[in-house]
Amino acid sequence: MAAPGRAGSAPPLSEDDAEELLRCICFKTGPPRTVGVELEWLVHDRHLPHLPVDEARLDRAFAGLRGLPLGSALTFEPGGQLELSSPPAASLMECIDSTAADLAAVRTALARSGLVLTGCGHDPWNPPRRLLREPRYDAMEACLDRTGPAGRSMMCSTASVQVCLDAGYEEPGPLGLGRRWQLAHLLGAVLVAAFANSPAGAGGETGWRSTRQALWADLDPARALAPPPGAPPRDAWAAHVLDTPVMCVRAAQGPWPVPEGLTFREWIRSGKPRPPTRADLDYHMTTLFPPVRPRGHLELRMIDAQPGETGWMVPLAVTTALFDDPEAAETAYRTVKPLAETAGPLPAPRNPLWVGAARHGLSDPELHGAAVGCFAVALEALPRLGASKAVQDAVAAFHERHVLPGRCPADDFPLLSKETRS
Repeated sequence: MAAPGRAGSAPPLSEDDAEELLRCICFKTGPPRTVGVELEWLVHDRHLPHLPVDEARLDRAFAGLRGLPLGSALTFEPGGQLELSSPPAASLMECIDSTAADLAAVRTALARSGLVLTGCGHDPWNPPRRLLREPRYDAMEACLDRTGPAGRSMMCSTASVQVCLDAGYEEPGPLGLGRRWQLAHLLGAVLVAAFANSPAGAGGETGWRSTRQALWADLDPARALAPPPGAPPRDAWAAHVLDTPVMCVRAAQGPWPVPEGLTFREWIRSGKPRPPTRADLDYHMTTLFPPVRPRGHLELRMIDAQPGETGWMVPLAVTTALFDDPEAAETAYRTVKPLAETAGPLPAPRNPLWVGAARHGLSDPELHGAAVGCFAVALEALPRLGASKAVQDAVAAFHERHVLPGRCPADDFPLLSKETRS
């Protein structure tokens, strides 16, 4: 959640300029060549994970991490979650190997403080606690509080695996921009269901396989939504960005104003409280949290953090295979295309398809069938992408343990009752 530079003497942004920027900078087309991953983790005491870590202890541990020679960017979320963001890699294995090395270094350093990284989409024990006190987080909290408690939980208690892939070719076809955009919003529900791993909060069950996804869907009327389905991606995204209310207006001093109901388009037209600039548009886009966010590449944001030291590799490998291998992409698209009927006209993640994925995981028969087909295709594609035997074996084991029997990691969570698992 890094903040771009604040407005200064930059020229005001016109509505036409804003639309052109959104169409050009958010979808950079070409052959799919690079892959990246952003890994968020909850941080707990090794022996007492159900108790919040003392803030001073956490600060000392994090200070020790900043000097590590990492290839990934290391950042911290408002609730003390740790995030590693890999650089763009030329292959799946380059991404996995470099990120795994960085993770090993971080885990070793945290262990000296008695801390561990917990792979879970939502903190199952502790209530939201904001540790970062900065104007942007003060403004975010004030904005999201207007529609309920989901915002604070999202900021402080959630963690994910975010897969970053190239937008694709300009031309039609299985690797084309339009097809990949549509695939992301249908396959995304399958990924939510297969990797759901957040069934608990405040020490009890929530009724959701992915509480994290339920929270994101409940943020506010527009901020976490995808653009309406059916329109060309560039047009749909540009309109969505401009017609979503701004979270805040950055200021050089003092608290940042938090206007209510002021869309970015209205801000451009009114010029109040000051004319917006290109930097304001860039920042506004970071305050939108759709399940698929175009940032030149496609950022798939719907996957819960996964358990174990290597659990994160499975969604990264499966998603990359289904998007970047042409044969797998075509078959995956045909597999998930019928899900559009269940999704209906509402945008993700508030349509019936996505809500069902978050609530039921792979116990939903339609999602289970799609997951079985997609994982089989991914397993066939991984050797063509150069995936190591260890990665192929990890995906195969997940397929056997979870996908085939219609289960997800949430079903293995110790707080879940037998009734919830059925």
